[in-house]
Amino acid sequence: SSGINAEYGEALAIESGCAEALYNLGLTFKTMGNLDNALECFEKLHTILNNCPEVIYQIAALYDMKQDIQQSVDWFMHLITIVPTDPGILSQIGAIYDQDNDRSQAFQYFLESHKYFPSDISTISWLGAFYIDGQFHEKAIQYFERASLIEPQEVKWQLMIASCYRRSGNYQQSLATYKKIHMRFPENVECLKFLVRICTDLGLKELQEYANKLKKAEKAKELREQRRENSGRRSGRLRGSGGSERSNSGQRAPSGRQTSGRRDQEVALRDSHSGRKKPVDATYSDPIGDLPPRPRTAARSRVVDDDDFGDEELGDDLLPE
Repeated sequence: SSGINAEYGEALAIESGCAEALYNLGLTFKTMGNLDNALECFEKLHTILNNCPEVIYQIAALYDMKQDIQQSVDWFMHLITIVPTDPGILSQIGAIYDQDNDRSQAFQYFLESHKYFPSDISTISWLGAFYIDGQFHEKAIQYFERASLIEPQEVKWQLMIASCYRRSGNYQQSLATYKKIHMRFPENVECLKFLVRICTDLGLKELQEYANKLKKAEKAKELREQRRENSGRRSGRLRGSGGSERSNSGQRAPSGRQTSGRRDQEVALRDSHSGRKKPVDATYSDPIGDLPPRPRTAARSRVVDDDDFGDEELGDDLLPE
């Protein structure tokens, strides 16, 4: 990097107004983390190339990196007078306001960005989360439906839709959505947990069916995790013993000796086929907070008291950073 800086410095010594050398020197300083020198380069370049969007963007981004919010916003505001329909810049301004806890201003810029680039998944996710925070679940559903169209194999968007229906009091539509998710993702444990709980709360006859499916799905998931762990242990032992095996002139272990990985697999298989019955774990991390009062049914008295159907915050993996 020091050699590159020297070459750009020589170019600037020959021609102090060489825009390309100054721009590249600024990028080099930025990459090295030398933000002050980078800012000096781009501000000097701004006096040469007035109202160049690329230069103004670099200045705004550098102030953001220096956590000078007001200066960063000022330069970005200047930038959108030149490129008013750039969705990336609009969402970046929204992100700065969001970081500064000004949600209403952030919302305006994310919404404007979405207008020009309606398929950006991070903007859609932010807007959906914003409406959830404001308890406008019907509006949030619209954004999560768009997200599910863009990423049809991502189950979390469809789980969010079902949770929004439930949160808004539309229990039948919520149940129908969970059933639809289960048809597309039959091994998804979280969806089955939702189905077990909502069937329990509403006293539906499908409860036992989904409870059995949940138990099988959890067992299959547990076996997959055990296989991954055993595979990781075996590969680690092979890497660790490779050198010693070569130094021992290819001597083999006695054929009757079992590796611990094989024993782990046999124990896992015995457990899975034995008569032991594990209780079904119907707890889950609901992506949306407290529920409104649920409709009372005759089966309500059978609902367990340790109801964890609400009180969870929106998961970090479902919200934009």
